[in-house]
Amino acid sequence: MKIEHLWKKTHLHVHLLHLKDLLASFNSAVRDARVSYFSNLVSQTKGNPKVLFNTISSIVSPASPTASIHSVADCENFLSFFVDQVKKVRSSISPSALSLPLPTPTRPIILDSFAPVSLPELTKLVNSMKTSACPLDILPSSLFKSAFQSIGPSVLSIINASLVSGQVPAYFKNAVIHPLLKKPSLDPSLHSSFRPISKLPFISKILEKVVAKQLTAALDEHNIYDSFQSGFRRAHSTETALLRVSNDLLTHSDAGDCSVLVLLDLTAAFDTVDHHLLLERLRDWVGLSGTALEWFSSYLSERSFSVAVSKFRSSTTSLTHGVPQGSVLGPLLFLLYLLPLQHILSSFKGISYHLYADDIQLYISFKPHEMSKLQLLHTCLDSIKTWMAGSFLQLNEDKTEILICAPDKLVPKVRDSLGQLASHTKPSVRNLGVTFDPALTLDSHVSSLVRSSFFHLRNIAKLSPILSRSELETVLHTYISSRLDHCNSLFTCLSKTSLNRLQVVQNACARLLTKSSKHTHITPLLLQLHWLPVNFRVHFKILVLVCRDLHGQAPSCIGNLLSTYTPSTSLRSSDQSLLVVQHQA
Repeated sequence: MKIEHLWKKTHLHVHLLHLKDLLASFNSAVRDARVSYFSNLVSQTKGNPKVLFNTISSIVSPASPTASIHSVADCENFLSFFVDQVKKVRSSISPSALSLPLPTPTRPIILDSFAPVSLPELTKLVNSMKTSACPLDILPSSLFKSAFQSIGPSVLSIINASLVSGQVPAYFKNAVIHPLLKKPSLDPSLHSSFRPISKLPFISKILEKVVAKQLTAALDEHNIYDSFQSGFRRAHSTETALLRVSNDLLTHSDAGDCSVLVLLDLTAAFDTVDHHLLLERLRDWVGLSGTALEWFSSYLSERSFSVAVSKFRSSTTSLTHGVPQGSVLGPLLFLLYLLPLQHILSSFKGISYHLYADDIQLYISFKPHEMSKLQLLHTCLDSIKTWMAGSFLQLNEDKTEILICAPDKLVPKVRDSLGQLASHTKPSVRNLGVTFDPALTLDSHVSSLVRSSFFHLRNIAKLSPILSRSELETVLHTYISSRLDHCNSLFTCLSKTSLNRLQVVQNACARLLTKSSKHTHITPLLLQLHWLPVNFRVHFKILVLVCRDLHGQAPSCIGNLLSTYTPSTSLRSSDQSLLVVQHQA
């Protein structure tokens, strides 16, 4: 500032040169600081793509809208909304629905007590946990982990005392709710646009992790899970769920059949779970007893929560229904709560289904002259609604979507046969993040994918001057390659045109990374970077899934689509490990 004022006062050339030198030094220092900052940022988060993605997005993208909370009164309003939402669902259940008998199986006892854990086991578990922030924590989770060598024996005593006695300490059952916007496109001024995410004390998550590990082992050993439930399960994902559904639909399409896909959504599903029914299902459908069942009874009883954002916090109220979103056990308990639904859906022969947490997919296939089979779909939906009413769950009818997969000339006839459901038909549906069209070409999905990829690529290009090549490659893989690879096992049905569009995205990434012109031949660049072209990445993903299936690591929902080929007579191909595709009825 002094040199600038001096130059303005004297207008001497020597002062101007001095000012320019100082400005150049300042700009160089700022550039070096930015390079150092982003370099440290990428190196610290390169092992966690989610954190890297969110961090870079906060810098290069507009800030996502958040809950408009500027006072304690705003927190109280959110608290009232979440409580009233559950009351509204429960009050809409008719007494006749609650009196309907629900099927109850006879399960052998699979778990009657939890085994105490050792200090080395607990230490390993704590070290593997992500640090999290909760206003209820006495110690920050990072400090808790760093000091665990000293406090570990005391924590171990608390954890094991809870496991052996079947009681959960009251402090562990308090939660702070943070309203999280469901989708960026929703109106942040509406309370209904937010879902309640529970922030629990770090030590309570440790206890839940220990319980979840032992419960999951028992569930896997006795095959308790619904084989067509892909949510919150190891080796299951949206990709494996969609691969099974799209495979079935394409197989029937190749056979000349018509198909109808119905997507159902639940209203505040996690928050309306009835604790009494949940404990009954843990006992009857899962096979828990003794102190293990007592532990879950204690875990669900006398829970409380408040809403807090920034420095504002609401009053505390009791949580008499629901399983906490954001907890370790909440998603697992919700899957077990839905177990009777498997019995209902599997009883309708001709209707296939797949679940991903609370997202329900139903689909039925039929010959063009068998439109009457669609009546079975109405009966199935009525049974689902009846069961859900008795389980204090509610279908969100406004979000029900139906896709008709049939030749254009048959679509009007299929729509007429759907009756009242015809109003829910859509030209395309977004299914677990992938856009399905009637011909299952995925052209609309590819267009959306290309558009979003180039949007992020333009933002990344702004960072390229201040990132090293290795750091830029990490960011490109986090933002772009992950998008191209997401659910790409479905891309075997893509046209050559759609594959070329995706390849253009990868080519743009390669040219940005290598600082090459748009006229540079792309094949040597991809070879230099050791990047498989998009088409080969699709085949590689399919081969990975087949390999996992052959080694027993794939979900059963896609594993039973393949079997080893066994010739009836001795052939030269007998030792070639050939596979047979199982055609679904």
